[in-house]
Amino acid sequence: MANPSEPVTIKKYANRRLYNTGTSSYVTLEDLAAMVKAGEDFVVYDAKTGDDITRSVLAQIIFEQENKEGQNLLPINFLRQLIRFYGDSMQMLVPRYLEASIESLTREQEKFRQQIAQAFGTGAFGSLGPLEDQVRRNMEMFQRAFTMFTPFAKREGQGTDAPPRPAGAGGGGTDEIDDLKRQMEEMQKRLDRLGNKDNG
Repeated sequence: MANPSEPVTIKKYANRRLYNTGTSSYVTLEDLAAMVKAGEDFVVYDAKTGDDITRSVLAQIIFEQENKEGQNLLPINFLRQLIRFYGDSMQMLVPRYLEASIESLTREQEKFRQQIAQAFGTGAFGSLGPLEDQVRRNMEMFQRAFTMFTPFAKREGQGTDAPPRPAGAGGGGTDEIDDLKRQMEEMQKRLDRLGNKDNG
């Protein structure tokens, strides 16, 4: 039996079969999903190269779960925003933020389940309002944090999918420069106000 303190080693072969070295048996993505839900840790290695491919296998598990009807967890807007962060200068902040958010959500989930169990008995499921509120608060905090780090991002109402026009193209360059100046002035005013509060 494998040491519970060490993750189970899963090997993935060229024929895409997954082999659990702990149980000496072949497993499926469904089996690995069940292991995750049971709190069992594992790492997946490419049997030929020895590369750690745990991340891609976990992503495959999520993809499989998302394809099941009625089990979608990832909103389309969230997926779109996540894709936009790839290659962005803020990309390095996203993993840590998502980890902190999911840890917070997990803690709140346990509290919520305990409160429901105490109030209505086990097996009773009330409104998910508290969890939804927590998710909403996390997303608002996420958006505020990224707004602070990207003060020159386009304001709401301006297209995010269209590429920025080069300076001088149709007069757009002057407008963008003026907009940046206004944003800089607004930021300076906010900093001045904060400084005055601290001094007061």
